[in-house]
Amino acid sequence: MKIFSCQQCAQILLFENTLCESCGSALGFLPSQMVLSALKPEGSGYLALADTSVPAPVWHYCDNHQHGVCNWLVESDHTFCMACDLNRHIPNLEAIEQRQAWQQLEFAKHRLVYSLLQLELPLISKKEDPEDGLSFDFISEENVVPDNAQASTGHALGQVTINASEANSADREQMREDMNESYRTLIGHFRHEVGHYYWDQLVATDESTLALYRELFGDERESYQDALQRHYETPLKAWQEEFVSAYASSHPWEDWAETWAHYLHILDTLETANEFGVSLQPPNGLYQSLGVAVTIDPYQHTNFDDILAQYLPLTFAVNSLNRSMGQPDLYPFIIVPAVRKKLSFIHQLLQPIL
Repeated sequence: MKIFSCQQCAQILLFENTLCESCGSALGFLPSQMVLSALKPEGSGYLALADTSVPAPVWHYCDNHQHGVCNWLVESDHTFCMACDLNRHIPNLEAIEQRQAWQQLEFAKHRLVYSLLQLELPLISKKEDPEDGLSFDFISEENVVPDNAQASTGHALGQVTINASEANSADREQMREDMNESYRTLIGHFRHEVGHYYWDQLVATDESTLALYRELFGDERESYQDALQRHYETPLKAWQEEFVSAYASSHPWEDWAETWAHYLHILDTLETANEFGVSLQPPNGLYQSLGVAVTIDPYQHTNFDDILAQYLPLTFAVNSLNRSMGQPDLYPFIIVPAVRKKLSFIHQLLQPIL
């Protein structure tokens, strides 16, 4: 994620901010320019101080701004931004816990959409393209599940379903323990499930790409249900030798989705570190391999080996810092050679799009 600052007073801002705490300026995100902008009232809308358009348009908040879940800007009043327009089913706004869960869901989803825009991936709502578009259902046990929706977190033909309970840290931690996972986050779910969608868009439609995919990930034509049953009954013990997570070993589709999620983890983390000018300079010569200055914009860099060369020392450092505070590792994974090849495949696949 980039670092943003207020154009009125230079106060450092967070991606989700709607108000500058220093000068009181309203703030809104311009997805067309990928910048968080201070706003100046203009009629029924706002002028964005960061907007470079000539003539400068009048902007309005996304219609979901009224619910405290979105700060993105649109050109027409009472419309949804490109991120919120992907929603099909949202939590029950009459229940305060559901409203709070929705805010966390949207914050994670908007960060996901930011990454997809940075990668210049096709991003079309099912409202526009029912066959090949993308859409989100946010469900819960207390909320009515729409027709033809999944009853749990998952993906089917571009329809991503996220259980709102994932926004509750206590519930998510319990599910992490029940599933014997080392890592479980809300944004991780979004990245994983949207990975299934982009497998359909980027891999399944091209025979040569599909052939390369099968060499690395395996043959996805294997029975998915049989593979999952086998995974839960007799999980692969040595999964670390070939996969980024235990779940990735269950089926080639899940291997792709897990690897895709980690690819987005890497890019977003490294972009943030680059924006902060993070540099590691251990004074002891024995630890020279940990010395690195993060200088790469991973969304624009073509060589994935370079990206990992800066990312891996960074994760070792932040994991060590977390352990000093008695916290779990920020990135509790090992990128073995087989996983490196899979990540590189995804990166190279996206280069023509970039």
